[in-house]
Amino acid sequence: MIDALQCLIAVVEQRSLSRAAVQLEMAVSSVSRKLDALEAQLGARLLVRSSRHVVLTDAGERFLPRARNILAELAEGQAAVQETETEPRGLLTVTAPAGFGRLHVAPAIATFLRRYPRLQVDLHVSDSVVDLASRRIDVAVRAGVLPDGDLVATRLAPQNRVVSASPGYLALHGWPASPEDLVHHQCLSMVGKSPRGWWRFEGVNHNQPLDVKSALRCDDVDTLMHAAIAGAGLVHLANWMVSEAIVAGKLVPVFPMAPLRRGAAAVRHDPAESAVHAVHMPGRSNQAKSHLLINHLREYFGDPPYWDVAMEGAGATRPRDVG
Repeated sequence: MIDALQCLIAVVEQRSLSRAAVQLEMAVSSVSRKLDALEAQLGARLLVRSSRHVVLTDAGERFLPRARNILAELAEGQAAVQETETEPRGLLTVTAPAGFGRLHVAPAIATFLRRYPRLQVDLHVSDSVVDLASRRIDVAVRAGVLPDGDLVATRLAPQNRVVSASPGYLALHGWPASPEDLVHHQCLSMVGKSPRGWWRFEGVNHNQPLDVKSALRCDDVDTLMHAAIAGAGLVHLANWMVSEAIVAGKLVPVFPMAPLRRGAAAVRHDPAESAVHAVHMPGRSNQAKSHLLINHLREYFGDPPYWDVAMEGAGATRPRDVG
């Protein structure tokens, strides 16, 4: 079967049985017999063959991508077997949200590569959710509530939103005493529909987002954070994003915060809870290397994660509101 798939792909790429035979170092008759056997096994004609040209049938068009994937998976499987006996090597393809990837994933991968110097990582940072199968992604780091699906998810860290503002804004406009008071303040928001959890607080406004005023809206959360640092208003951003600014005193958490839960990673969590996860596809041949990276990310981030520990050390800890 494997030889037949290689023959099919070579014939399609070379557009000729004879040229494919030269590439494969086989007789033309051998290539033809393998294609005949493949078509008989599948019960469908894959190619229209003549002395002048070779054309894929409709069935061939549908089968060709799967043939390529089978051979690619086989190659990755062979590499995975070799990895069990030697130092991990090869390529991992990883995606992460832009902000989290820049702040936390990239530094973690730097230490990962020092730990496994024969590995390489292609890191793609984007806020778009990519399809792991079509893009052949090994590990995707995702922040928020995971949708139902067939992906295997590993929880890396909690994600909680912190209402914060610059000391200058609070000195000028006063401190909100409760979430309900936010409607009297400038609350920086996303253009269009805000992400789930923004300006929403447990037990407030029937658990629906507050109808806040937003003189400034933007389609980039990092820009909103810097606008808040400059005194434009309050923001409701993820703990991992604002931690550094809070530790530096550029932003101040507005509402009381709860003590950190240590060892929380070992606690069973509601799948509807917002968190940072690493997800991968089951059955992929790169799983051994993927698990190395996922375990390294968990170790690097810590439990509780280092950004929450830093805020606690600065007199602020994880917020009570979840989103």
